[in-house]
Amino acid sequence: MKALLRAGVLAAVLLGHAPFAQAQGVYPNKPITVIAPFAAGGDSDLSARNLANVVPKHLGQPLVVVNRPGASGVIGSQQVRTSPVDGYTLLLARIGSQAITPALDPKTPYQWSDFTFLTVLELNPFVCVVKADAPWKSLTELIEEWKRNPGKLNYASAGEGTIQHLGPQLLFNIIGLSKDTAVHVPYKGGGEATTALIAGQVQFICNNLTTILSHIRNGAFRALMITTTQRLKELPDVPTARELGYPRLEAITGWSALYGPPGLSKDVVARWTEAMQRIAQDPDWLAGNVKIGGIPAVRSPEETEKFAREQYLLYEGLAYSLGLRR
Repeated sequence: MKALLRAGVLAAVLLGHAPFAQAQGVYPNKPITVIAPFAAGGDSDLSARNLANVVPKHLGQPLVVVNRPGASGVIGSQQVRTSPVDGYTLLLARIGSQAITPALDPKTPYQWSDFTFLTVLELNPFVCVVKADAPWKSLTELIEEWKRNPGKLNYASAGEGTIQHLGPQLLFNIIGLSKDTAVHVPYKGGGEATTALIAGQVQFICNNLTTILSHIRNGAFRALMITTTQRLKELPDVPTARELGYPRLEAITGWSALYGPPGLSKDVVARWTEAMQRIAQDPDWLAGNVKIGGIPAVRSPEETEKFAREQYLLYEGLAYSLGLRR
């Protein structure tokens, strides 16, 4: 009788603590939300949905993509930074929101390091293009035009301080030309900047491959240079920055990563690290990257933090040299 009583008490204790044990022990036990801090259809959204497509196979729970655009990604990023530290609200981190914005604006409500780093997902190579009927057949010819006629050509971006703005500025700096070598024309987004080139409002743009790959494939744009370390199979005729003598440009690349709020538990980090090792080999995820023009680049949390620091310091240096630090 006493034994049965003890068993009953033990069962009651265990049942009473079941939710706590479940929350503390088994992760994940419910759907996970990933905040994409830019609008639907953009790089962060495409990357998030590509990841969400395969996560249930590897973690047993859905990954729900929620777009929280605004303030160059700051609104969505800040939401994750202040979220509960339980692993159920994560951030689809992007170069703009996590490296460039904090580097340019010290009033950003978070630092580049104010998150738990989980993994880099993919790189989006930076590519410079002109219209297919433009007179410049190579980057060398375009540079010669810049030197002959400084300030004559225009280039588009998604706004001051974006990668589309800073990439050409770094190139001008590398080849010894002024920041006014070409006229910067800012637009509201990467899509509008691409449309500006199609319409002939500008003469060249440099942007993430993800955004303009389809225009290269259909023959509307001629690609002059890409920042990958080797030529892409999909674009075998496009030379790399290193081939052209500008290896420093390899640092200019779009990227997506997965972050959590600061203080995420080691168990949650380990669970994602294990899952990402499998996702990195998942044919569906790899095929999705090919479709969106991303290069898989899964890294450990430590490697991700190192990469994020290097990217922040790169754009902080550019911000100071160009007088863009606000």
